[in-house]
Amino acid sequence: MGNMVNLFDYFLSDASEAPAIYFGDDVLSYARLRELTVETAKRFVAAGLQPGDRVGLVLFDSPEFIASFLAASGLGAIAVPINPALGARDISFILGDCATRGLVIESTLVSELISSLETLPHLQWVMVVRAERESVPSIRGKTAVNFSTARRDELPGSFPHPVSKDTPAFLLYTSGSTGQPKGAIHAHGDIPYTVETYCRHVLNIKPEDRIFSASKLPFAYGLGNSLSFPLASRASVILYPGKPTPEAIQDIFARYRPTVFFGVPVVYNALLAFHRQGGRLDVSSLRLCVSAGEALPASVSQAWMETFGLEILDGIGSTEMLHIFISNRAGQVRHGSSGFPVPGYEVKLIDDEGRPVEIGQQGHLWVRGESAARGYWRRPDITARTFVQGWVRTGDMYRCDPQGYYYHIGRSDDCFKVSGQWVSPLEIEDVLRRHERVQDVAVIEGKTEEGFSCVKAVVVPTGNIDPDRLKDELLDLAEESLPRFKRPKIFEFVADLPRTPTGKVQRFKLRQLG
Repeated sequence: MGNMVNLFDYFLSDASEAPAIYFGDDVLSYARLRELTVETAKRFVAAGLQPGDRVGLVLFDSPEFIASFLAASGLGAIAVPINPALGARDISFILGDCATRGLVIESTLVSELISSLETLPHLQWVMVVRAERESVPSIRGKTAVNFSTARRDELPGSFPHPVSKDTPAFLLYTSGSTGQPKGAIHAHGDIPYTVETYCRHVLNIKPEDRIFSASKLPFAYGLGNSLSFPLASRASVILYPGKPTPEAIQDIFARYRPTVFFGVPVVYNALLAFHRQGGRLDVSSLRLCVSAGEALPASVSQAWMETFGLEILDGIGSTEMLHIFISNRAGQVRHGSSGFPVPGYEVKLIDDEGRPVEIGQQGHLWVRGESAARGYWRRPDITARTFVQGWVRTGDMYRCDPQGYYYHIGRSDDCFKVSGQWVSPLEIEDVLRRHERVQDVAVIEGKTEEGFSCVKAVVVPTGNIDPDRLKDELLDLAEESLPRFKRPKIFEFVADLPRTPTGKVQRFKLRQLG
C-alpha cells in the first residue's frame, strides 16, 4: 500500500457484507460503503471537481465523511477536513486560506456560514448533508445542492486517479491553539505509512475488531483511528457524531461492544470521575485502550489500570507526523511515559545549541519518518522553521531513560525556570491530581510580589470546597513529593480550564489572564 490509490483499490475490492461502519441504528457493510464512496465521487465529478482542487469537509463523524474523504482522494483532489465545532470565523478562514473549490457541510451548520461563504472567491459549489429535500439555502454566487439528490456523472476512466506517494492528498489544519490555523500538507503515501508502522506494530488490528475513537475524524489522531486503521485492516468502526461525554461513551460501550478505544487524557480522567460518582462503565469488551493528544498523567494511567484492569497505551503524535510515532506497548506500559519509538520513525533529543543531550537529560524532541507532512500550505517561513533537513521539530521537551522510554517534560514554551532550575508543569500537575478534590489542574509560571518567577497552580476543584483548606492540603501534598522550587506559591481556583478541540490545555490563555 505505497499510496492511497493502492489503499483505495484494496478498499474498493471488498464487496463483502462484513460490517464496516456502525452509525446510530445503521450498519454499513463494506459493500454499502464502497457504493456510497463511488456515488459520492460521481457527485463530485458532476460538480466539476478536478485533480488538485481542494474540497472542504465540515462534517460530523459519519459515513458521509469517510465517503467524501475517499472520493476526493480517489479523484486526485485534496480533502480538507475541518472541525465542525470551530466557529464560523475559523471555518471561513480555513476555506479561504486553501482556496477550496467545493464544500460538503452538515445542514445544521450551513445557515450560520452563508454570509461568509458568499465572500469566498474560489468556492463554487456547496453540498449539504442530512438536509430536508427542500431546505437547502440559497448562497449567492454559489451552487448549493442537497448531497443526497445531487446530480451524478460517470467516473473518469482513470479512477482512482493515478498518483505517486508524494502527490498531495489532504490538508490537516492545526487547532490554532497558539495562533492562526495552518494547514499541514499530507501526501498519498502518508496514511499507508502509518498503517504499516503504528497500526501494524502497536495496535495489531484484526478484522474482528470494533473500534471507537473519542477523538474526531477532522483531527490527525481521529482520522487514523476511525478511517485509516479500520479500513486498512477490514475491521469495523463505530462513528458517533455527538460530543463524547461519559454518558455517551457509557452507552456506546454497552451498545456496540468496542474492542479498541482511543481517547485523550481529559476523556480518561472524566470517565474515571464518572465511575467514582456511580456511573456504570462496562469495559469488558475492550482489549486495548490508547491515549494521545497530550501526555497522559501517571496518576490517571495508574487509576485506570487499578479501576478497570486495563492498560492505556499512551503515545505522542502530531498533525505534522499524522499519527503516533512514540508509544507504549501492550504488556510494557510505564505510567507517565510516552513509551519508545515506533519502528519506522527516528527521534532525537537536542539542547538549545543543537547538540545531543545525555541520557536522562531533557532536550527538544525532533522526529523523522515518511509520514511527515510536506510543509504548511502557503507558509514558507513556518515550514522552514519546523521542517529541517528531513527532521520535524515537535515543540516538545522530553527526556529518555536508560531503558529507552521517553518522558514528556512539557511544551518548549510551557517550561520555565524557578531559582535557576527548569520546572516541568506536568510533574507538578501529576502530584496535585492525587488529591481527591482536584478534578483538573494546570501549572504555569507565576510571579511573586517581588517579581520573581514561581509556580502557579490553576485548579478545577470537585464540588464546593473551602479554598483555604484545599490550598493547605495541596501544599502539604507538594511538600511530600516535590523539591522546594517546584512547589506552588500561588493557587487559583476556577470552574474550567481553556482547552483546544483536541483536549490540550491552552496555557497561554491562562498566562494572558494573569
